Amino acid sequence: YNEYKSYLRMCTLRPFTCEDLFKFNKVNFDPLTENYGTAFYLQYLVYWPEYCTIAESPDGQIEGYILGKSEGQGEEWHGHVTTLTVSPQFRRLGIAHILMNQLEKISEAQKCYFVDLFVRISNDVAINMYRRFGYSVYRQIIEYYAGGNAPHSPPDEDAYDMRKALSHDKEGKSLIAKKKLIKTTELFSN
Repeated sequence: YNEYKSYLRMCTLRPFTCEDLFKFNKVNFDPLTENYGTAFYLQYLVYWPEYCTIAESPDGQIEGYILGKSEGQGEEWHGHVTTLTVSPQFRRLGIAHILMNQLEKISEAQKCYFVDLFVRISNDVAINMYRRFGYSVYRQIIEYYAGGNAPHSPPDEDAYDMRKALSHDKEGKSLIAKKKLIKTTELFSN
């Protein structure tokens, strides 16, 4: 444990930049990491740069990154984790926790009520990690992750919408779901 703590002192958090798009492929090789087109990443860098963070080793390797945003209105104003990934050789060192804490601090500064994220219901490792970070399952979203149309593509998969209340939500209202099971179309109709 102490070796992990000393390693984390050498880990540097810095803003995700356009140049990182040419250097982060090794981090994205994990089959559970969602990959997006360049335009998607650029959109986040333009509109929510404060939510885009890289964890970098002393020798300049990208250890992991997080992309997020703030969205919603009123008591639905929240931070959202779009993607969090850590390179396999840097896992179990606390880097994901550091990146999540950074996003939560930004969300607190923006007076968000909660932080949410979506995770495949089959991804037990990630679900358990988020639970250790204080997140709980808010609801299940039917067929959120598309499987694909190719003959041997995996089927569509449900997602858990996991949430963590922030200090602005003093009563924890953001953790009480009206419906525990929703369709993807309902997600965007509110």
